[in-house]
Formats: sequence, C-alpha cells, structure tokens
Amino acid sequence: MLNYGRHWIDEDDIAAVAEVLRTDFLTQGPTVAAFERVIADYVGSKYAVAVCNGTAALHIAVGAARRAAGSLVGDDAEGITSPITFVASSNCLIYNGLKPVFADIDGANYSLDPVAVRRHVGEKTQFLIPVHFAGQVCDMEGMAAIKDEREGRIFIIEDASHAIGSRYENGERVGSCCYGDMTTFSFHPVKTIATGEGGVVTTNDEALYKQLLLLRNHGITKEPELMVNRDPEFTGPWYYEMQALGFNYRMTDMQAALGISQMKKVESFVHRRREIVAAYNRAFAGISWLTIPYEKPGLYSAFHLYVLQIDFAGIKRTRAEVMAQLKKYGVGTQVLYIPVHLQPYYREHYNYHAGDFPVAETYYKHCLSIPLYPKMTDADIKTVIKAIHSLN
Repeated sequence: MLNYGRHWIDEDDIAAVAEVLRTDFLTQGPTVAAFERVIADYVGSKYAVAVCNGTAALHIAVGAARRAAGSLVGDDAEGITSPITFVASSNCLIYNGLKPVFADIDGANYSLDPVAVRRHVGEKTQFLIPVHFAGQVCDMEGMAAIKDEREGRIFIIEDASHAIGSRYENGERVGSCCYGDMTTFSFHPVKTIATGEGGVVTTNDEALYKQLLLLRNHGITKEPELMVNRDPEFTGPWYYEMQALGFNYRMTDMQAALGISQMKKVESFVHRRREIVAAYNRAFAGISWLTIPYEKPGLYSAFHLYVLQIDFAGIKRTRAEVMAQLKKYGVGTQVLYIPVHLQPYYREHYNYHAGDFPVAETYYKHCLSIPLYPKMTDADIKTVIKAIHSLN
C-alpha cells in the first residue's frame, strides 16, 4: 500500500541513533543542542529549541510570548488561526488560556487569508498563527502588515509543521522568523524529516528563547544569574528554581541524533517531493473534475502534501467510494483536514457552526491527499496516476 505519507530511514540514520545509545546521555545531553544548532543554521534563525513533538512546540511558543509580554497579554486575549489545520494549531491557544478565533483560508493555496484575518482582528487579538498548509507558504507579508498596523502588539507564530525546506518570496527559508516572532516545526514520521516524534521552535528574540527553555523543562532553571533566591545557603551546584509552571517537553538525544542525520538529507527529500509533484501536475493537468495544488510564482514549497480538489458529484462518486477504489490499486489516501471549527469541542465551547467559514468548508468537501514521499519510485508514481485516471 502506498500511504499518503511515509518516513525515510536508512542505515546512516540507524547508525546515528545507535551511536547515542553507546554514550552516557540518552536525554538531556549534548546531541539535542547540536540538533538545535543544525536547525537554526539551516533555516537562518538565531535560536532553536527542540521539544518532544510539534504540539508541544506550539504550546510553549504561545506560553513564552505570554510570559515575555507580561500584562500586555490579558486573560481575555484572543488568537487567530486557520480552520484547515490539525487541531494543535488552535488548541495551543486554549492551553494558554486564550480564546481561539478562526479566519477563512485563501481559496488558491488553502492557507490562512490575511484579508479574512482582518475581519476578525480586534482589540483582544494578541496572536496570529498562520499555517503553512501542505508546505505552501502563507502570505506572510500580509500577516506582518497586520502586526505593523497594531504597532507590534500582536505576536506572529508560524505553524510550519508542514514546511521545513520551504522558502518565502524573498528567498529566506521558513523558520528564519523574518516575518514572525517564532516558527514551529513537527518531525512526525509523515513529515519531511522524522525524529519519531519531535518538534522545534525557532526565534531571533533572546527573551522568547529564554522563556522557551524554561517552559520546556518544568519551568526550572539552574542558571545562577537568573536565580530569585540570593541567600548563600541556597546557592551551589545542587540548586535549581522552578520559576514558571512548565512542562516536561524535552527531546531525547536519540531523537536528536536521528534529526541530525535526517537533516543531512532534507534538501534531497524536498527535491524528490517536488519532482513527484511536477509529475502529478503534468499527469492531471486539464482534467475537468479535479484541481491540482497551486504554487504562487516566486515561492518555493517543500510540499508535505499533495492535495487534490475533486468534483465528486461530477464523477458520480462519493469521497468514500473514491478512496475505496484507489485502495484497490494499492493507493492510500487521506482527508486533511476536517475543519477545526466543526469539531464537537469547538462547536460546544465556542459556538461555531457550519457555514462560518465557507471557503474552508468548500475545500473540505472536495479535498483528498494522495501519496507523496521521497521513497516513492517512478513506478509508484505511475501507479498513483493510473489510479486517479481510473476514476473518470
């Protein structure tokens, strides 16, 4: 079965993890810091903080901003994000006591639309969490303009779980934080690089960086210059202070070793993804009952997903029937994503309804992700193309 996404692990990756298993550190060791440096150098940020998964990255990114801003972020503050994303993009706001607000998506690239965001920005808006959906870069100039209009009193946290290796129109890599305050990545096995589970937050702001470190590790610090208690009886190599209600979100050295090895291949992974996308685009161009992904000229997408928009009524099949037929060809598919505002929790607690975000809901009714990952062979690509053509 060709799944919609799959990791690539080779002997170099296995050897890198095995090497850590022979050291004194399985966690809280030097390999994590080395991985953070690799990520920061690759994306062009000053700092990177590795955590146990992408959800944790989003959680502490919002938390770090709240702590850095202090009373400037009130208890009734709101954050705006996309309804077409995994639930973590909005849940991270709730985890931090904020109200999640959604805005509709751009009908071309399926990422958060700055025009729609403006309709929801108010005095309580303190966060924008644009999602680089499927690796397609969101309109970050539009997001940055909204922040500028609020004289910087909005934090921008880019959810780039899908987008390591993607680039903005200015040529900088997503994660450089040239538009936002922080960027988060996920390294789940279906993502471009895998660490099993894992995530990273990047930033150029030293104050945010220090808060991220604190929240990642139970809110505890051992740095002498940061201590609140200056009593000589409590100073020494054993002493630590819990200064915030933090979390155990640390990445292990084993995960970090795998991440370092995977990052050596990230450009080849992205290149192969783009080759597959190009092959699909050529094969599906001109088919009246489907729409292929759009990539805005000047942008460079790492393409985590290849999402088709299918006119199911036009081919007189339901989505479930299409998925079943493709499965007979050995082609696995997935629906990404169910609009978050239509989830029962969000309907019940935030009073969202069907029809609130029509572009997102139209996207959902027609979307289907087909296989896209570097280990696909040319024969695999032909199998997928033949299966899609069989639907007509």
